[in-house]
This record gives sequence, C-alpha cells and structure tokens, in this order.
Amino acid sequence: MDKKKHHLKFGSSLSYAPAPETTPVPLKKQYELFINGEFVAPQSGSYFNSVNPATGKRLARIAKAEESDINLAVKSARRAYEKVWGPMPPAERGKYLFRIARIIQEKARELAILESMDGGKPIKESRDVDLPLVAAHFFYYAGWADKLKYAFPGKDPRPLGVAGQVIPWNFPLLMAAWKIAPALACGNTVVLKPAETTSITAMHLAEIFQDAGLPPGVVNIVSGAGETGAALVEHDDVDKIAFTGSTAVGKRIAQSVAGTPKKLTLELGGKAANIVFDDCTIDQAVEGVINGIYFNQGHVCCAGSRLLIQESIHDDFVARLSRRIETLRVGDPLDKNTDIGAINSKAQLKRITELVKTGEEEGAELHTSSCRIPEEGFWHRPSFFTGVTSSHRVAREEIFGPVLSIMTFRTPAEAVSLANDTCYGLSAGIWTDKGSKIFSIADQLKAGVIWANTFNKFDPTSPFGGYKESGFGREGGVQGLSAYLS
Repeated sequence: MDKKKHHLKFGSSLSYAPAPETTPVPLKKQYELFINGEFVAPQSGSYFNSVNPATGKRLARIAKAEESDINLAVKSARRAYEKVWGPMPPAERGKYLFRIARIIQEKARELAILESMDGGKPIKESRDVDLPLVAAHFFYYAGWADKLKYAFPGKDPRPLGVAGQVIPWNFPLLMAAWKIAPALACGNTVVLKPAETTSITAMHLAEIFQDAGLPPGVVNIVSGAGETGAALVEHDDVDKIAFTGSTAVGKRIAQSVAGTPKKLTLELGGKAANIVFDDCTIDQAVEGVINGIYFNQGHVCCAGSRLLIQESIHDDFVARLSRRIETLRVGDPLDKNTDIGAINSKAQLKRITELVKTGEEEGAELHTSSCRIPEEGFWHRPSFFTGVTSSHRVAREEIFGPVLSIMTFRTPAEAVSLANDTCYGLSAGIWTDKGSKIFSIADQLKAGVIWANTFNKFDPTSPFGGYKESGFGREGGVQGLSAYLS
C-alpha cells in the first residue's frame, strides 16, 4: 500500500479575536514540599523546573523529594492517623471535606488557569470540566463520611491507615480529588505524589487544605520524579497504594507490593474503541468522537483513540470528520477560543511523533488538519489515520495525543471482536439509535466503563476503572470507598 499523507482542505480554521484569560494568578517562583501541614524545603536542597508546554519556558521551580523527605511525610501521616484523623468522629471529618469543596469552588477560576498553564489543556476544559468535578468529588465523599455502615451493610468498615497515592499529569487536580477525597472520608491519611510535569496545582490544593484548617499531617504532598514515587510505594509504613499511570509502571508497582500486606488499586492505560453503527445520528457521533479524542488532546487514558465505523457509512463519516477537525482551533491554552492546547511535555510530543511516523511506515494513511501551530512550545495538529488494521502500532499502543485510528467492520460481532482485540480494557463507546443494540454490545465488551451515544462523561457517583492491563479496583461512587476500607 502506498504511504500517503493528506492535509485537509475543506475550509480554513475559524478566525476569532483573541480572548485571553485575564484573572490574576498567584503563581510562585518556587514550590516546596507540603509535610505535616507546612511547606518545607527538601532536605537535599534539590529542585527541578516545571515548564509551560505552550511556550517551553519555565513556570516555577519545584522541590524534589527524596527518601528522607518521604520518611518525614509518612511519619507525619501515621501520627495524624493515630492521634487525630482516625479517632475523629466521621461527621467531623465530613465537615472538613465540605469546607475544602467550598474553597475549591471559590478559587476555581485561578486553579483552572494554573492547570492550563502547567498542563497545556484549554482553559475551557479546565474551567468547565475539571474544576467542577474536583469540587463535586469532595462534596460527594463528604456526604459519605458518616454513612459508611449504610454503604456496606452488615460489615464494620474500618480505615486502612496511611495511603500512598501517585497520580499522572493528564488531570492533575481531578486525579488528586479522586484519590484524596474517598481516602479521607474513610478515615485514612494521605501522602500524595503528583506528576513531575504537573505539580503546581497540587501545591495550591495544599494551601486550600491549610485554609480549611485540615489537621497537620492528614494530607502530605511530595513532588518529584519516578524515584520519589518508588520510595513512597516501597515504604514499609504505608498501608495502601493507589496509582494512576502507565501500564509498565503499574506492573512494577504490583511486583513491588506483592508479598506485602499493602492494599493496591491500579488505574492504568487504555486504547478505547468508539463503535459507530450505521443507524446512529452521524453528526452527533462525529461530535462525540471529537470530544473523545481531540478536545482533550488525547491526554486521557480513556480517550477514544480507536474509531470503528460500520463499513456502509465509512466514507460519509470520514468526510464529515475531516470537515469538522479542520475547524478546530489549536493554540494558546489560556485563550477561551482554543479547542486544542499544547502537548504536556517535549518527551510526550516525541512519542506521539514517533508513533505517527510508524503508522505511515506501516501503510496507514495520515489525514492532518492544515491549521497553523505556534512556533514555540509542544504542539501536534489534530489528525487521524485511515486504512488501519489491528496489527498496526497506532491501533495497539496508547498514543496520548490528538491522533485517531480508524477501522471498519461489517457486523456487530466483528465490531465486538475488534474492540476487544487489545491488551487494555478501560473504556468504550457505542453509537446507535437502537437501545437493545446498546445493551447487547455493552454486555460483550471487555471494558470497565462504557458510554452510549456520548463519550468522556464523568460523575463522582459513578465508579471508574478497567480490566486486563488497564488495572483493577474502582474509583468514584460507593465502590471508590471500598478501596480505602478493611
């Protein structure tokens, strides 16, 4: 098959006057570790840079925690668990979570700006999706704090103790809320390790904990790279590990925890399939596909990066998708008109570029928007491949970028077979006007979360998690509580 690359020419990107975010942001030049309720310098005196992916320039210096700092954080968490948080009446714990949620709402605008500056995602996603969900998770689990016996009737639910939590760069604040809120509601204390490239908002969340009067040591935040996370995972006085990140790292954590009394939950990679049947509402499905892969730059582990289209509507669907991605605006994440922001890091952009090159070399056809991208920073145009087969790397490996792989099917059985032909099992989407078909296909898909005629919709009351190499355990909902109780 000839290797081809298509630049779409269905119309130029829409032009808007700039609409930059103007809310003042309290960005600091340097961020310390948060241990025992205070910001403290790392004992080694080591720091690293947090870079704005839209410019490639430094935003701030971030403290690098090493083993001695982890020891202090875990000791602080243990003391708080035994002396304060564990013995505290559950209703009182709930009041702290309510207070944290309200302060997050009050500071939502500035937190959204910081999230976009540090992570590269468009401000309208940080502002309209991420921050409301962050507050909602704290509100939701605050309500459960004094109702655990109702959540698990016939049992005597007890906290585990100290929870070590490691989160990724794609949803820094939301991932922190997913993990911290249920852990605290159940009576545990926390040591959180944010991603190296997106640590800033975690430290601003620590300031919110101070403002809420959270007792010292209940939540500790230690920033750093992989060795910092490893020191936390391997610490002997940690009772529970919760990790969200790559499957490769998740496997190493599982090996490290094996044979110890530590509890473990893993939310790992994904290669979600969006299945589009010929009886769907095509324009609605196109928008769902756009929402599932492009509006978040493909930066979510549940991104719909595989598109399975019924053969009879393939050409029509691809033509409409081509026209639609040509209208997407790529640029400054702090511009409210922007649809697609920057790639999180130089290393991530390199991986995306390598996988795209491999897709072309393997014979798939690359279709790329003709939009202009900034000269500085880390950017990738919205793109998709046609002529993809299940053996292509772009169809099998997590790309974490705005790149879609399109395949076709003829029958529902073939669609299910293609969707399940992956080592992952995190999420999937079904597009059809027939409710009976939705239930039939959903029963056959090996995925933890399945959306019907929508995609990437989240709610704190709904559990989230995967199968196979996408991990185990659930976050969100009542099920998210059980991960932090014995």
